[in-house]
Amino acid sequence: MSELSRVIYAQEPNLGVFEFRRILVDSGLGGIRPIGDEPRLEKMLSSANLLMTARLDQPGRPLVGVARCVTDFAWCCYLSELAVSPAAQGLGIGKGLLEEVRWQVGPSVSLILASVPEAVGFYEKVGMARVDDAFWFKREF
Repeated sequence: MSELSRVIYAQEPNLGVFEFRRILVDSGLGGIRPIGDEPRLEKMLSSANLLMTARLDQPGRPLVGVARCVTDFAWCCYLSELAVSPAAQGLGIGKGLLEEVRWQVGPSVSLILASVPEAVGFYEKVGMARVDDAFWFKREF
């Protein structure tokens, strides 16, 4: 991928399962997401109310990043997936997706996520604060 390629960020509520699965696998999130369960992936997409994509401004508009969120657009936004193709990592696409999500939800909405251990440094670098008092009931995969 050329570093000179322009990246187009957009809301893409009709993102297809094939592309979503591919970016999850390519980014490394495929090992902790239900990539073999197409109905579940479809439900993940259809239930998200903010899907931001990053595509290269090239023929075919290849998908290089996605941010899948559930938000009320008033108080909180949960960012469930921030996935960037390895060929595009280091080019600012993850940061760009975060900025686009924050712009879409506005400054009065908190952005919340649970990081994979390998990405903690990225989130710290872009200025996100760690939260000590977070809790969850872990899903049965």
